[in-house]
Amino acid sequence: MLKTIVIGACGQIGTELVLKLREIKGAENVIAADLKVDCPEVLKGGPYCKMDILDETLVREYIIENEIKEVYLLAALLSATAEKNPDFAWKLNMEGLFTILNLAKEKHIDKIFWPSSIAVFGPTTPRDNTPQYTVMEPSTVYGISKLAGERWCEYYHAKFDVDVRSIRYPGLISYTSLPGGGTTDYAVDIFYQAKLNVPYVCYLKEDTSLPMMFMEDAIRATIELMDAPKAAVKIRSAYNLSGCSFTPKELASEINNYIPDFKISYAPDFRQAIADSWPKSIDDSAARKDWGWKENYSTSELVKVMIENVNTDLLK
Repeated sequence: MLKTIVIGACGQIGTELVLKLREIKGAENVIAADLKVDCPEVLKGGPYCKMDILDETLVREYIIENEIKEVYLLAALLSATAEKNPDFAWKLNMEGLFTILNLAKEKHIDKIFWPSSIAVFGPTTPRDNTPQYTVMEPSTVYGISKLAGERWCEYYHAKFDVDVRSIRYPGLISYTSLPGGGTTDYAVDIFYQAKLNVPYVCYLKEDTSLPMMFMEDAIRATIELMDAPKAAVKIRSAYNLSGCSFTPKELASEINNYIPDFKISYAPDFRQAIADSWPKSIDDSAARKDWGWKENYSTSELVKVMIENVNTDLLK
């Protein structure tokens, strides 16, 4: 079995991706890598490496010496956090990608997964059923870095036959780890407050519709794309991907089916402008056609699983 590394393994996506990949490939074949000195308890079932993606020398040496052939590069500064530190966000989001793309160009790596985001779209993009190919004028440093990354992935594939694959993730919802500074984080935070019987103050307007996806669907989509035959992957920038779309008001209403006394209020902040530049819903027909994508979780199914599984001890 060829060795795989997940860089950014302690984040919201990385934790669950590592666990699923270890289940499929064997724990010894999937290395978790992150900035943290100590391996989190949940990832101790397999190898762990403290790694700074910006330390190009360390990254190159580790991947070459350990003969790692498949890289999932998840290390990034997300949308809301990136707006507070744009210079570092650009550096982190771009330089790490170049390090991995160049290793693949030199044939040290066989296959790369690098996540894009609905943040690549902007206020001039059609917001309803946003097409795969459309106007892309992002207004955040996160979106700008992801759009630039898409173009570089496409370029390295066209010029150097680098097998890089990508998905434009919508907002991701999970109960196994806390979110990491994205504009759609409210859709995770709200469940913790609901289970604590605390009224939730949402930083988006009640009618702000955004594309969302349950993490289990996102992990499955990622692995299905990476397992697809090379010839089936027609898009080398990033695939649109959709699960469901809802507003904060609609989400709160679904939660009320389980916690009738739960209350929500609204105090929009700087994240509202970011959300207003993103799609309300996504056309992911290319992913469905090329590699057979299909979501499993609707809004109501997602809410049921979150209510049953959210553990408020994670907030301590």
